[in-house]
Amino acid sequence: MVNQAQAISLYQPVLQSIAYQMLGSLADAEDVVHDTFLKWLTIDPKTIENTKAYLVRAVTNNCINFLKKQKSTPDQHEIEAVPQSKLADPSQDSLLSGFDWETELSEALDVLHKKLEPLEKAVFVMRECFNMEYEELQTVFEKKKDHCRQIVSRAKAKLQKEAPSIQINLQLPTPGQYLDSFRQACNKGDVSELLGEFSREITDFIKSKTNNK
Repeated sequence: MVNQAQAISLYQPVLQSIAYQMLGSLADAEDVVHDTFLKWLTIDPKTIENTKAYLVRAVTNNCINFLKKQKSTPDQHEIEAVPQSKLADPSQDSLLSGFDWETELSEALDVLHKKLEPLEKAVFVMRECFNMEYEELQTVFEKKKDHCRQIVSRAKAKLQKEAPSIQINLQLPTPGQYLDSFRQACNKGDVSELLGEFSREITDFIKSKTNNK
């Protein structure tokens, strides 16, 4: 199962993209996403049915609140003491500030690599990490929208299981080989290289299954 640290690493790209589009400032977007994660870390994961949906809604609301505050002039503010109960937990802030994005991303990709078949992994990553619409997934992977929804649902179910659902003894790309293309997709919004790697892996997987029949 993907833990909280790995979920941060996987969902950070889409959250930052949403925040940047709304705020127009990378620095402000990073701050809002950081604060969103801090709040999320204080909540019992069992109370959240859909982590990605919760985080997307939370970061959107936080951006709206940020913009409202930006429009306010200083003389409109009344300075109030913030109750201690409302302050962020310092231990959570420490956890996030010391977060090793590279390591957690690698470990998160490793979890996906072990638990999901290539097509499941590709569709899940493009939908969950890069917010690709099902119409786009249908075109990219040549699968009907409903089929893509089923793939995402199946992938999520597999990720909830503790033990890896499949063992692939193939010469497929290791999670580390995806880091550069994943990072490029996050930083530049260019997913072509990552999709190319997914496509090659899917093709090799299908060929290996055919040859083993």
